[in-house]
Amino acid sequence: KVKVERKRRDPSVDEKRREEKSSLVSFHSVPFHGRGGRKNWIRVMLKPQPKPKKKEFRGKKAMMDDAMETGTYQDRPRTFPDMRTKPTIPLIFRILMRMNVRLLFVLVFLGFGAIFYIGASTSPIILFVFSICILSFLISIYLTNWVLAKDEGPPEMIQISDAIRDGAEGFFKTQYGSISKMALLLAFVIFAIYMFRPQQESSGLGRLTSASITVFSFLLGAVCSGMAGYVGMWVSVRANVRVSSAARRSAREALQIAVRAGGFSALVVVGMAVLGVAILYATFYVWLGVDSPVPLLLVGYGFGASFVALFAQLGGGIYTKAADVGADLVGKVEQGIPEDDPRNPAVIADLVGDNVGDCAARGADLFESIAAEIISAMILGGTMAQRCKIEDPSGFILFPLVIHSFDLVISSVGIFSIRGTRDPGVIGVMEDPMMILQKGYSVTIILAVVTFGLSTRWMLYTEQAPSAWLNFALCGLVGIMTAYIFVWITQYYTDYKHEPVRKLALSSSTGHGTNIIAGISLGLESTALPVLVISVSIVSAFWLGQTSGLVDEVGNPTGGLFGTAVATMGMLSTAAYVLTMDMFGPIADNAGGIVEMSQQPESVREITDVLDAAGNTTKATTKGFAIGSAALASFLLFSAYMDEVASFAHTPFTQVDIAIPEVFVGGLLGSMLIFLFSAWACAAVGRTAQEVVNEVRRQFTERPGIMDFKDKPDYGRCVAIVASASLREMIKPGALAIISPIFVAHPLLGAKVVAAMLMFATVSGILMALFLNTAGGAWDNAKKYIETGALGGKGSDSHKAAITGDTVGDPFKDTAGPSLHVLIKMLATITLVMAPVFL
Repeated sequence: KVKVERKRRDPSVDEKRREEKSSLVSFHSVPFHGRGGRKNWIRVMLKPQPKPKKKEFRGKKAMMDDAMETGTYQDRPRTFPDMRTKPTIPLIFRILMRMNVRLLFVLVFLGFGAIFYIGASTSPIILFVFSICILSFLISIYLTNWVLAKDEGPPEMIQISDAIRDGAEGFFKTQYGSISKMALLLAFVIFAIYMFRPQQESSGLGRLTSASITVFSFLLGAVCSGMAGYVGMWVSVRANVRVSSAARRSAREALQIAVRAGGFSALVVVGMAVLGVAILYATFYVWLGVDSPVPLLLVGYGFGASFVALFAQLGGGIYTKAADVGADLVGKVEQGIPEDDPRNPAVIADLVGDNVGDCAARGADLFESIAAEIISAMILGGTMAQRCKIEDPSGFILFPLVIHSFDLVISSVGIFSIRGTRDPGVIGVMEDPMMILQKGYSVTIILAVVTFGLSTRWMLYTEQAPSAWLNFALCGLVGIMTAYIFVWITQYYTDYKHEPVRKLALSSSTGHGTNIIAGISLGLESTALPVLVISVSIVSAFWLGQTSGLVDEVGNPTGGLFGTAVATMGMLSTAAYVLTMDMFGPIADNAGGIVEMSQQPESVREITDVLDAAGNTTKATTKGFAIGSAALASFLLFSAYMDEVASFAHTPFTQVDIAIPEVFVGGLLGSMLIFLFSAWACAAVGRTAQEVVNEVRRQFTERPGIMDFKDKPDYGRCVAIVASASLREMIKPGALAIISPIFVAHPLLGAKVVAAMLMFATVSGILMALFLNTAGGAWDNAKKYIETGALGGKGSDSHKAAITGDTVGDPFKDTAGPSLHVLIKMLATITLVMAPVFL
């Protein structure tokens, strides 16, 4: 007070201060919002007004504080105007936001009325499905409001989150713009092919009608898959900063926010997959007047979903792993700075990649998995009901829709079973996040068993075989057990609480080479148990279906293939909760990055590190679940392909003889496709990562003040490099997957050759994806284990060797591996769409 009064006695000093403040205000056209509240409080007291922000990170590091006081650190982190020149909200949402509220309400009311009218005209079952899907959307809206009501934390956290959001939305807009152009081109090709294909006599439709329906289904599947990806990305870029803020209070609250944010995305994705197929089926049933062949008209929907999911997974996977590899190699290994350090120029690109690669791509991936499984099961159910002369086949055709409707209900219960602490202000003892998530999964599994049994009794009871529903309920139980065992196996091989990852971490103490050797051997070994489980489940479900008592006119049992379809439904009957656990991973990863960049206390970083390690395990386990369900779904799609060819050729098609040279060559080409696709996907990550490494090295060389916090990295440059490179690199492997089945069919001719290619590609793809996913996840968690303080901890030689292994595993587990899930299903759906061309 004495100092202030002494200065105020001199009028010249006051006048000088006023001039200085007026010049300061005029210099900053966009001041930082807020009053500040630091030591130079005299200016604020003399003339209260928004004050320009001098420092970006309010950390506790002495170097950063010194740089802030001397004014050598730049004012504000660079945003990315070059990637956000236009609004990144999709056009349909922008149109809806500009509409009058009353008009929008009337349109929504009319839309729901039309949906329920179509459902009531089709079947009460469809009406039930519509009701459950709309209920799940209301639950997801509640979850969204709950998450967005949480605080975003201090300004420095918000600032970093805004940068991540800008980069993610900008890349999403550019990527899906490219995908939409390719989808439109492919739609014209499909239309032309259908105009010259044999007339679909079995459904009584002409060529033009059949072509129009297939193209419409394809485009609708593509749009819904894109929306599923957008929903996954939209919630993740808004939840990450709220998880970071909650971690300052308690680990349980942060966990609950991340789970509920993932739950919102999961319910919307699964709900859209079920609702889309149900609306298409009901529309074709009511307006076209066709019955049992209707499922064959839906294959375009599955192909559209697979097409978008493949490019979303490729582009997003290349983006996220190229940025991650570049950031780790230069930042951790060469410069010795921690992960997500604000001095690393590639750190924002890395955090953006978590959203576009893990959240958006995984949402599209699971959407197409469910869509493909529903459509193939409907085809097999309709075919079996037709052969058995069942009077009302609707139960067997619509059974998959009912199962996934119940999935929405039981997964919602599992999500809400994860509660926060009674007193959020008390941090208490940190609980194991994996144990909490596993409890929620156990609740979902128990409810799935109950609802599956009730559904089979309701939908699959027939007078011809009164006990058949019980056999099919057991098939569903086989699928549910398969899912649980798959999750456990993957967790055993990728969680550092178990022996395999600890052995891998121990191999890092003898060097980089032994770490790589141990990781590859672990990945190869990890394929054995899952394959045995898949084999047992397929054979068991087929046997249960065969002995169900359903026979055709001749007396031959016909329920075997439908039994495997029911087992696949059982495995995917908890898909919404599994996707919730998967979304939890990248949200927790992003939260840890925001905490590190905003220089929060070490206790907060410890909480986000625990959540991040649990997120790595959930991502690995859900990838194991995804490849297991992809294996069963591919078997279904393969069977559906043979059924479709038989219906068009009017001859039985039940066997593929690989002793025929052309058929054997087709199988070899299918296996080759898997290896070539994986090679191109990994090479794309390597080339893009080289560009990132060179850019990060250039910035460290040309701006030595970055390491002392005296100069700011150019984050936007790395984001632009990764975005453009990933869009360029995703074209070649994606085109290979689409063109291969058509290319193989024409010179060798015949549906059997395509069937062999599909069969061999499925088998090779399952094994390759298991190897890539598990090896990559194990390398990542071996590094996390060492970072907990084991074997020398961070900065040790063991840690550097583990970082090398993690770098090698990045394109394995997040680019090539997940893309193979989509590839083997897309090969099946494209052959379903093009089946008559191969005859």
